[in-house]
Order: sequence, then structure tokens, then C-alpha cells
Amino acid sequence: KNHVLSLREFKMKTGMVALVLCLNISVDPPDVIKISPCARLECWIDPFSMAPPKALEAIGKALSLQYERWQPKARYKYQLDPTVEEVKKLCNTCRKFAKTERVLFHYNGHGVPKPTANGEIWLFNRSYTQYIPLPISELDSWLKSPSIYVFDCSAAGNIVNDFIELIDASASSGAAKDCILLAACEAHETLPQSVEFPADIFTSCLTTPIQMALRWFCKRSLLRESLDYSLIDKIPGRPNDRKTLLGELNWIFTAVTDTIAWNVLPRDLFQRLFRQDLLVASLFRNFLLAERIMRSANCSPISYPMLPPTHQHHMWDAWDMAAEICLSQLPSLVDDSSAEFQP
Repeated sequence: KNHVLSLREFKMKTGMVALVLCLNISVDPPDVIKISPCARLECWIDPFSMAPPKALEAIGKALSLQYERWQPKARYKYQLDPTVEEVKKLCNTCRKFAKTERVLFHYNGHGVPKPTANGEIWLFNRSYTQYIPLPISELDSWLKSPSIYVFDCSAAGNIVNDFIELIDASASSGAAKDCILLAACEAHETLPQSVEFPADIFTSCLTTPIQMALRWFCKRSLLRESLDYSLIDKIPGRPNDRKTLLGELNWIFTAVTDTIAWNVLPRDLFQRLFRQDLLVASLFRNFLLAERIMRSANCSPISYPMLPPTHQHHMWDAWDMAAEICLSQLPSLVDDSSAEFQP
């Protein structure tokens, strides 16, 4: 009984989500040498398929919707190619509305230089003639705690290293921070550029895991000759309805990732990351997928608190089997809307 009570007391909600996209479409940052052809998709949208301002707006809206599926009750705000002042205002607004609830801060830095070794991320000046650094300590002072950060950029580990120093410093002064971090790669790594992946592979794993997992599996499946990617975008059903294909896949994916986490994590960490906050739990389950997929492209996503490696856990075999069965039925299910998925 006490155990149930203590869990209830510790329930928490992410009430506000701040999305910051620094894409500066059609201008490559100076420290990036792109291969050709190169990963382009952001939130499954090709930024070059329309005028840059229109594309930026469409990607911002799409990202907001991708997160809303996991936490429909939160409030979402975004800033597109912003200045430091605009990000400060966004963070202050989010903390004001969230009160004591958690705030999520998502940063896509694909159109700016990678974070510095001193833990600075880059934004823009008003006229887009300069990149302006923002120290993580500033960001933390605006967003406060409890918070969760998602950093989708090369060298994201630089930010994590700096954040851990901040967290340790506040702990030693007796003010422990409830601060969670998810970052796309280690400090010395760059994001995968292969066209096999979207440009925002980390965000796609975290927010559209079924789509991402099936695309990745498609390349490795025995069925790969007979499948095209466009079918995966047409998977019928709703994520929370198990009578539909999407619902069943979502249910299996949740069961598999939850089981992996339960098996490898200390109990208190499992409770904190996978049972306390609906959005945090979803993102961490999806983070296990990010680790599996991105490690296959020589990239190691990192989190704080750190998790043990799970990309080779035997439970992934159960997911692969479900994916294979799903892909084999997909053509007939897409062709005939009245056809029922047979698990």
C-alpha cells in the first residue's frame, strides 16, 4: 500500500513544450560538409519541396503534432530560426505557465554550427548575418526545473557534459535539479548523412518510432524487394486502438521497450523515467529505438541519467518478428480498407 501511495505522490506531468528549430533552410553552416545525395527530411518533410519560409513553418507545425500524439494535454509553443531574446522569452513563458510541472525544451540545430566545447548552442541575430552563441547555463536559468531537454544536433554530447557540471554544482550546493537530457550523439560525433535516414533521425526515432523502426527494418527484411516506403506512411489505424495495425504495432513496441528497460535499469531509475511522467516515459522508450538505429550508423545517442546499452538486447528479436509479420500484411491492408490485421 505504501508503495502505491509513494508512486502516486511522485506522478508528474510535462505541462509545456518549447520547440526551437534552427534550420536556416538552403544555407549550410560553415562547419558542415554535406555528402551528395544527403539526408534531407525534417519531420518527414523535404525542406526543399517548397519556399524556405513555408517549409520552416510546415516543419514547426509537424514537430508540434508529432509530440502532441504522446502528450495531448500539454501546451506547445515554437520558435523558428530565433534570436537569443526570442528563446529567452519562450522559456520564461513556458516556465510561467507550467508552474511546478515539467517543461520540455527541444532544440534542432541542423542549420547552425555544432555546439561548442564550452556548452554553447547557436542561434541567430535579427538579420541572419551572424550565428549567436547561447550558453547552456543561461538556458537552464530561464527554464529552471523540472525540465527535460532534447538536443538534435551534431556534437550534442558537448551540451550534456556541460549540463552535468551544472547539475553536479547545484547538487553540491544543496539544490538538486530535476533535469533530464536526451542528446543525439556524443561530443566527437556528427549526425548520419545517409539518404537512408531522415536528417532529423533522432527526433524521428523519439516522436515517430513506428514509422522510423519499420523504415529501418525494411532495409534489413527478407521482404525488402517487395516493399516501398510509401506503404509505411499509410499504415492504417490509430496508435491507441489495438484492433488496428498501427495500434497493435504500438502496443507491441511499448511492451518490448518497457521490458528491456525493466530488465536493465535499477528500480528507482525505472520508476523515475518510465512510470512517473507520460511524455518522459514515451520519449525514453523511443530513445531505446534511437540507440538501436543510430548505433547502426556509428552514432551513439546519450541520455542523462545514463542508461546501460540496450541496442543488442534479445527482446528486440520479438519486435523484429512483429515488424516482419506486419510488413508482410501491409500491401493487402493498404489496398483493402475493410481488411482486418491478423496478429
